[in-house]
Amino acid sequence: MQHRYLTVSQLSSLIKENVEASFPFLWVAGEISNFTRSAAGHCYLTLKDEHAQLRAVIWRSTAMRFRFELQDGLEILCGGCLEVYTARGTYQLVVQQAQPQGMGALELALRQLREKLTAEGLFDVARKRPLPKFPRTIGIVTSLQGAAIADMLQTLQARWTGVGVIIAPVRVQGEGAENEIASAIVRFNRMKQPVDTLIVGRGGGSLEDLWAFNSERVVRAIHASKIPVISAVGHEIDTSLSDLAADVRALTPTDAAQKAVPDREEIVTHLNHLGRHMARSLARRAHVVRARVEQLAATRTLSQPMAALIHDRARHLDELSRRAEMAMRQRLQRAEQSIARTAARLETLSPLGVLARGYSVTQTLDGRVVTDVADLSPGDKIITRYAQGQTVSQVEEVDSE
Repeated sequence: MQHRYLTVSQLSSLIKENVEASFPFLWVAGEISNFTRSAAGHCYLTLKDEHAQLRAVIWRSTAMRFRFELQDGLEILCGGCLEVYTARGTYQLVVQQAQPQGMGALELALRQLREKLTAEGLFDVARKRPLPKFPRTIGIVTSLQGAAIADMLQTLQARWTGVGVIIAPVRVQGEGAENEIASAIVRFNRMKQPVDTLIVGRGGGSLEDLWAFNSERVVRAIHASKIPVISAVGHEIDTSLSDLAADVRALTPTDAAQKAVPDREEIVTHLNHLGRHMARSLARRAHVVRARVEQLAATRTLSQPMAALIHDRARHLDELSRRAEMAMRQRLQRAEQSIARTAARLETLSPLGVLARGYSVTQTLDGRVVTDVADLSPGDKIITRYAQGQTVSQVEEVDSE
């Protein structure tokens, strides 16, 4: 009797067709073991539980999209398809998606990067520098969209009108944002006349919205900055890796502007207080000297022969006291006038001051500042910003002459 049979190849092919057709996509949970990464960037691992193991592979193009690091012992949920390798009669899971068990991928990536950079010393408190008390120019790395930049400029102008401001417009979220932010920080440090203080930040948002400020490139750029950096990312409850690397962390963009410059009213009040204190000290000193002179004048030895001399010295002492008070008042007046003149000269550097004099800023729709008509073409839409509001228009003709 002749038996029907299959060759090994035929059986393997049937298994491959049935398995791969039955499991086009599935989720598998397990613990990573035997994790390796090839020179080409492909990842090989074993998923296991208490009773079984499953070989898995993550191709390089897929692994590059993962924001967290895979490692042995990590509990993970993998999504993918089964693939049968007929030549060896084995099968494996081709992983297309992955997320950690018990926490999100971003949370895990943030924790892993924080541990790595902490070990390198990027967050050491000992390396943080104080901010200059009276900065002449402040650099701001943020988006021109949203309320953050407006809040910072208004706060700076209200507190210390004489400070100059240079803005580096960047995207603060989405693909490519971290490269723009880091590059802007580097450019500020390479300026021939660097700014005195640098503010880096944006308004609030979700962890994914704020992710650019948790990126390794931005954190390293802040750490390497020779200019003291204020990090102002999100709201008070948000803490980014940029906050930890910066010299000063601000709770909000408005708080960053308050930390960057002194309050003019507080300075004037302090100067007035010092003036009054000095005047009282001089008056007390004069009173002590006058009492001593009067005591000497009352002695028997000096009461008669020296009466005229003592009287003249007392009168001279009163005159010196009066002159000292007058000189102190004049010095305080000159100090206040000097502050006012300096503020008036520096106010011309403020972007708000320039706009208020009738100038405007022209940008493309993606936020680039237009400095040359060669960057425009007929049909392009542009945004023109004024001191109050903005307009959107379309280019009809470009004249480069």
